[in-house]
Amino acid sequence: MAVITMTINDELVSGVEGQSLLSLIREQGIELPTLCHLEGLEARGGCRLCLVEMQSTQRLLPACTTTAQEGMSIQTHSERLVRYRRMILELLFAERNHVCAVCVMNGRCELQDEAAKIGMDHVRYDYLVPELPMDATHDKFAIDHNRCILCTRCVSVCDSVEGAHTWDVMGRGVNSRVITDLNQPWGSSRSCTSCGKCVQVCPTGALANKGSTVAEMVKRHDFLQWILDGREKKQWVMHNGGSEGRR
Repeated sequence: MAVITMTINDELVSGVEGQSLLSLIREQGIELPTLCHLEGLEARGGCRLCLVEMQSTQRLLPACTTTAQEGMSIQTHSERLVRYRRMILELLFAERNHVCAVCVMNGRCELQDEAAKIGMDHVRYDYLVPELPMDATHDKFAIDHNRCILCTRCVSVCDSVEGAHTWDVMGRGVNSRVITDLNQPWGSSRSCTSCGKCVQVCPTGALANKGSTVAEMVKRHDFLQWILDGREKKQWVMHNGGSEGRR
């Protein structure tokens, strides 16, 4: 692939043609926040935390879905971008009922981490306080819609990695919700394989193992790249039950 040269935060850097801006930025050791993006899943530009400024346009661009091009000049942490990121995080906290003190992911939550990094100590917007349900009908897992930020990682991993497409999104705007099997209780889903991939990629306490108590849940994302690498190298075979295993 051809090598490209561009400027990031007034520093000249080189990358590979076709590479995403987010990938190139992180290669330079620059920390750019994301909540919907996860290596191994298709980029969708949903959370907008990875927005960057490009010199040639006033429009802010999501780094995860923008391809790096020759001659680009971008800024990643301008005053405007930091202000926008804080606003986005505050709106996420205001939209649903994120009570960190009683959450299974307290201390390990990606939403909580990003808020702390940016110095968010209060929310300027009115809390919507919607009455959202929990679904604990599954034998192993539960979903609390109050803590969901609609990143759709669960939808993506279930579709593109597990191949079940149990999860989807229903509704519009603030009324959107992730659902299983055309809005059936999770426990009655006929497509769910109970693999737990959706739980592990969820950035908050929205999806959790049943029985986990406050600050007890630990999620790991490294399994995703491990599976994808194995598939690429053809290390996996399908057993009679339909699950993957090493040769």
